[in-house]
Amino acid sequence: MKYILASQSPRRRELLGMLGITFDIEPATGEERQIGDTPQEIVQNLAAAKAREIAAHHAGEETIVIGADTIVVCEGEILGKPKDRADMERMIRMLSGRTHEVYTGVAIDRIAGNPEESDEVRIFAECTRVHFYPMSEEEIADYVAHSDGMDKAGAYGIQSDAAIYISGIEGDYQNVVGLPIARLYHELHGM
Repeated sequence: MKYILASQSPRRRELLGMLGITFDIEPATGEERQIGDTPQEIVQNLAAAKAREIAAHHAGEETIVIGADTIVVCEGEILGKPKDRADMERMIRMLSGRTHEVYTGVAIDRIAGNPEESDEVRIFAECTRVHFYPMSEEEIADYVAHSDGMDKAGAYGIQSDAAIYISGIEGDYQNVVGLPIARLYHELHGM
């Protein structure tokens, strides 16, 4: 069985490596459109679009394509990757002293290797609640000036420099990093 991760995220690559499987990386390049009425639906649809895009290139091959997408939701607002440093500052100020949710959607597209088998798709989402300590204006400014959060939903990575501002979580830590690996393992095992 061939496995493909439809993401260029180094964090997802590292997490998927925990499963001990060999996989290729083929990042999806299509436009990300947020479709759905709830954060869960939105991340599931984003993940499914990524998996479908790559799966289309492997029709007839015995392959499993894994697509994933993560969003941060605070006070009902979806926070994707910041557009610039000012947007990063706005996001971090919003997260400061509050609890927010991190949703990661995952789509597993199993392509049958022969016409006698049918393809299978599984889509799910995990949610983790993250609690931030209050941050001073000086801490926010320093974070924005030195952070690696420009390429991350919500402008932060729980596994990097934002860790000192996180007072706790409820749910799967790996989900916040970008891939709920335990749930993914069990979904793959059930296919």
